[in-house]
Amino acid sequence: MLTGKQLILATKPFAQEQRGRSWYVLLSTLTLFLAAAAGTIYGQYVAIRLTCSVLMALLMMRMFIIYHDFEHHAILQKSRIAKFIMSAYGLYMLTPASIWKRSHDYHHKNNSKLFSASIGSYPIATKKKFAAMSKGERASYLAIRHPLVILFGYFTIFIFGMCIASFASTPKKHWDSLIALILHVALSVFIFFFFDAQTWLFTIVLPFTITCAIGSYLFYAQHNFPGVVFNSNEDWTYEKAALDSSSYMRTNKVMAWFSGNIGYHHIHHLNARIPFYRLPEAYNAIPELRTAKQTSLKISDMVQCFKLKIWDPEVQRMISLKEFKMTMA
Repeated sequence: MLTGKQLILATKPFAQEQRGRSWYVLLSTLTLFLAAAAGTIYGQYVAIRLTCSVLMALLMMRMFIIYHDFEHHAILQKSRIAKFIMSAYGLYMLTPASIWKRSHDYHHKNNSKLFSASIGSYPIATKKKFAAMSKGERASYLAIRHPLVILFGYFTIFIFGMCIASFASTPKKHWDSLIALILHVALSVFIFFFFDAQTWLFTIVLPFTITCAIGSYLFYAQHNFPGVVFNSNEDWTYEKAALDSSSYMRTNKVMAWFSGNIGYHHIHHLNARIPFYRLPEAYNAIPELRTAKQTSLKISDMVQCFKLKIWDPEVQRMISLKEFKMTMA
């Protein structure tokens, strides 16, 4: 059995980009995305515009994974054209490079650490810490993890969290967060007034709401699932955090394509330099990667993930709010 550094080294051959394939996935996805966007504007029937709007949302998600890989230096490095496209897409998706890269890199380096995992991720409180919180602090903590907050991630996580909050906290460092917000509002106003409300709905509101909701949930379930393990800083290791604290999300082939194989999240955390299109290769080649804890997009699995609220170090698992109340009674 490969463990520790040996396991990480075993993934290294898959962290080799196939340059032509990288350009193909970028340009083909971008072309399909622009075609779907055109369909939301110029489609002659509501059914066509609605279908294009949903497709646009799913292609936005795939484009985001490509952007995500670029920021991890997994693909298309040292290309000015790629950098321009990715920077523009980061602004378009309300995830400008400064805040996204800073928070996401921190998340990778501190995934599942009890006292520092909340930056770039959903907050985690131990039973003791939650018990010591005021009513307001508890309400805030639970609200961030609430299904409605994740469902409306377009407003709560992307517009507010990624753009407004980051710029308000450090304007000089995150000036591009303000640029992203201004451009988004300008695009929305332009489409609303130069076309009509229905076009605005199909081109802006619906695709952003769908893709941000899916993205917000995927990120939640990748680190908040039955069997997840959190560690104190002194007990933390990189490979253990990847395999025990990052899920393998089972999806069908269509969803795997649109989500850029992000379901292989435990492998991505083990080696973020593996291009998303090579993650299945690593999974099939290395037996140790096929033992990860699993979840899926089934309603029953989603319900189980949403029930998890607080880390209980005594039983070494996440517990529900109901369980917390029972143990504190």
